Amino acid sequence: MKADTLSEVRRAAAERAGLDHGDRAIEGPLQGYHHETYVIPLPPGCVPGGRPRRAKVREPRPGLFWYDRRCFRSEELLLLSLQGRVRRIPEIIEAGPDVRLQAFIEGRTLGRGVLPSGPLSARHSAQLGELFGDLAAVRTDEIDAGRICRPEERPGDGDCAGFLTGLIRFTQERVYWEHGAPYRGLFERLGVDDGALETLRCRARGMGSRPFVLVHGDLHRKNFVVDLRGDLWTIDWELAMIGDPLYDLATHLHLMGYAERERERVCGVWEPAVEAARPGAAAGWRQDLPVLLAYKQAQSVYTDVIRGALALEHPAGGLNRRLLPGVAWRVQQALAVARPVLGARAAPTLRQVVGAYLRWFGSRPAVTASAV
Repeated sequence: MKADTLSEVRRAAAERAGLDHGDRAIEGPLQGYHHETYVIPLPPGCVPGGRPRRAKVREPRPGLFWYDRRCFRSEELLLLSLQGRVRRIPEIIEAGPDVRLQAFIEGRTLGRGVLPSGPLSARHSAQLGELFGDLAAVRTDEIDAGRICRPEERPGDGDCAGFLTGLIRFTQERVYWEHGAPYRGLFERLGVDDGALETLRCRARGMGSRPFVLVHGDLHRKNFVVDLRGDLWTIDWELAMIGDPLYDLATHLHLMGYAERERERVCGVWEPAVEAARPGAAAGWRQDLPVLLAYKQAQSVYTDVIRGALALEHPAGGLNRRLLPGVAWRVQQALAVARPVLGARAAPTLRQVVGAYLRWFGSRPAVTASAV
């Protein structure tokens, strides 16, 4: 029997669907960093009108470290608060006392299309604009979802410099200093030192002011689902937060890998959408977008270096050499893109990245954290 059939999350999913935990009607676990997720058929009559027919049961992976700062206590409560305000988001199904499930959107992720890395269609571009506008229109004081970030981590409305400075602080203190402590030698071999974020921190102080809005925080191809009618839905809201509306545009551009012409087109969709919904939301965006993009580039270095080391940890101990070329290529690409941001004279070559991991694995104790 496969290990996932013995998962407590799978057992809970089966129980809610009234099925045996090994039933093939249970789909999963679905691929994802943050949660163990299964799709279950809903019992007849569970949802008025007969839709949706399937739902997701998910739990955070144990021992998981989050590389992004989280804001809301519950993704399901956030989605419940956004029903009727933001179009094409998962419906929340009340499956019992304090049991809320997300409706499963039948379709395919945007990354599984005919051109998974290509430009958005005109239809999907328009619906992306609707998403940006809907998010900007939500009154943040009316979001009833409970926040887990400390009050001192919440800059005042419009303080975009404080917002970005807080994100930089999280990356430096929580990701690099705290979680990244075992990998300090690896970072040094790759040319990333303690002062790598100082230039970016100085640039953040010059950010302009825009009214804060709800931002999704993770708008990439796997978090967009094209349903059976061809409409674009937005899923996975666990990194949503209240902050600079420009952050969603920067994150989206960074993660999507658009060609320059498509980047300009998406910017042309975002600007009028947020400005119409919240006047001032696009103020100074052309000056500040490069700073937010620089942060995303730097953040990717810290995330990819640590995730790479974890992925290379062989279950039997030692280095998984089979995965090393792919990990080294991804890390080298991240370092090359972020080189000006991190103040490095030159990015290491692919051979040098491979050598850094080989030397680090040969000199450090085993890593036991989960590969996320």
